[in-house]
Amino acid sequence: MRILFFAWTLLLTLACAKDGDNNQSSHANVKTYRYLALGDSYTIGTAIGEKKAYPVLLVDSLDSQISDSIEYEVIARNGWTTADLQNGINSAEPDSSFDVVTILIGVNNQYQGLSISEYQGEFLKLLNQAISFAQGEKERVLVISIPDWGVSPAGAANRMQIAVEINDFNFAQKQVCDSLEVDFIDITSLSRTGLSNSAYIASDGLHFSAKMHQLWMRALYPMWNQKIRDE
Repeated sequence: MRILFFAWTLLLTLACAKDGDNNQSSHANVKTYRYLALGDSYTIGTAIGEKKAYPVLLVDSLDSQISDSIEYEVIARNGWTTADLQNGINSAEPDSSFDVVTILIGVNNQYQGLSISEYQGEFLKLLNQAISFAQGEKERVLVISIPDWGVSPAGAANRMQIAVEINDFNFAQKQVCDSLEVDFIDITSLSRTGLSNSAYIASDGLHFSAKMHQLWMRALYPMWNQKIRDE
């Protein structure tokens, strides 16, 4: 009986040790992805809350599919222009270990009547910084076009002018992206569907709703997912 008891104890000990090794191996293989979102009111989900904005929706969508962990940081504020974002970056001092960086900025430059040439110069500096935050790899950066707030009730009086100016700012932005060979993705066309569907406009009559942010997330996700998980 003692021999059988010893043999059973030894087998149980070995099995536990093997499970422990497997758990340690599994834990060791878990990767932590890091995402930095740079922007303005759209990035923080003004009028709908940050948890319903596209950066968190992107994180949640990936988090539901993988066992790895995702950390994200947002540097954005309502009303920010490119100059304001620059000041926010200077204050936050993000490091250079992010797996992907997105940037959506410019609507307030247009809203405040600031010059496109000034915007283009400031955006170029911001984009170079975004590349440095993304481990110095331009392939890990994704620039998002400026939505057209003119489709909202707040923009009704000058809808056509706003659309033209938003197009001009987006064109200037894309020129910078092309010069640095950074990916640019259009969500402006999606934002303009808010003109015919009030469900895409937030309750403040100016910003976009959670449903619109869902559309943006779905448009961004394939490229964003590829970038953040790129080895």
